[in-house]
Amino acid sequence: MNPNGNFLVYKSSAGSGKTYTLVKEYLSIALGSSSPERYKNILAITFTNKAASEMKDRVTSYLKAFCILENISGGEALMFYNLKNELSLTDSKLKERAFEMLQSILHNYSDFNITTI
Repeated sequence: MNPNGNFLVYKSSAGSGKTYTLVKEYLSIALGSSSPERYKNILAITFTNKAASEMKDRVTSYLKAFCILENISGGEALMFYNLKNELSLTDSKLKERAFEMLQSILHNYSDFNITTI
């Protein structure tokens, strides 16, 4: 669901950037909150175990990269600055939220709900 309480459904063909879009949406919702445990209230559902695993990997990879902001480039930097602008956060605030969320995910991995139908 988006902040308005509506479910979001993305449909597109293979190789069109669905995973990037879904991960960005997931991070936007989770990091848009001051609660580092906001991710516990997000359910992301995919059709394959491979896609669910890839999404989890990307979410945690982005969060790790955001925590060491000085050394990021490419897609990680693009995602960081897209989220920073979308959420109207400073670099340090987004970095702080990413660190807190990553710590919470690592301590409560079973609550990290990216799964398959």
